Amino acid sequence: MEIRPNVEIIGCTLWLKKEKVLIINDLHLGYEESLQHKGILVPKFQLETILHELQKVFGVVQPAVLVINGDLKHEFGKILRQEWKEVLQFLDFCQQKCGKIIIVKGNHDPIIESLVRTKEISIVGSHRVGDILIVHGDEIVETDAPVVIIGHEHPAITIRAGSKWEKYKCFLNGKLGKKEIIAVPSFNPLVEGTDILKEKVLSPYLDGIERCKVFIVSQGEVFNFGLLKNIPQR
Repeated sequence: MEIRPNVEIIGCTLWLKKEKVLIINDLHLGYEESLQHKGILVPKFQLETILHELQKVFGVVQPAVLVINGDLKHEFGKILRQEWKEVLQFLDFCQQKCGKIIIVKGNHDPIIESLVRTKEISIVGSHRVGDILIVHGDEIVETDAPVVIIGHEHPAITIRAGSKWEKYKCFLNGKLGKKEIIAVPSFNPLVEGTDILKEKVLSPYLDGIERCKVFIVSQGEVFNFGLLKNIPQR
């Protein structure tokens, strides 16, 4: 489904069709080990699931460029053993699928250079593709680009599904001043996301979130739920 002309939702990624650029957000590799350090025992399955889901995307599109829009790893000021292993495995997989990888630094990536120094990968604060600026979204970046694609928020929404309430990852499409904003959910299966109907938003780009259109992702399909302000709360 197109969220705007030339920009298509594929799973939890965005595809810029004309430029053959694939955008993936907020992988938070190493999250399981971080949880274990806090006494929360979870099986380590996220990388396997991420690669499986990403392979489905690569089965549909063949990107010339992969943009990882922030928070490739989870821990802030150190690199966990799981992060070393999984980040390198993930990048090896992606380099087999596309010619160029660009990492847009997120707030969890202050020392990402140490992890990827052996790879031919560009690390930037933002990335411009035509009239679109790709930026993590934890802070406002000055630009004349009319469209800004962000991560950071991990948008999700809880809605009624039959007799129960279910939480779904979602994309948001709205305005900040004169700029069009597209928020992309986390690709990590363990990161459910911020319930945008109930929780305070994290990104300054989502001021006025109630006027955003909501696109829910479920089992590989995308559903346009219209404006957030018109969706009933639990």
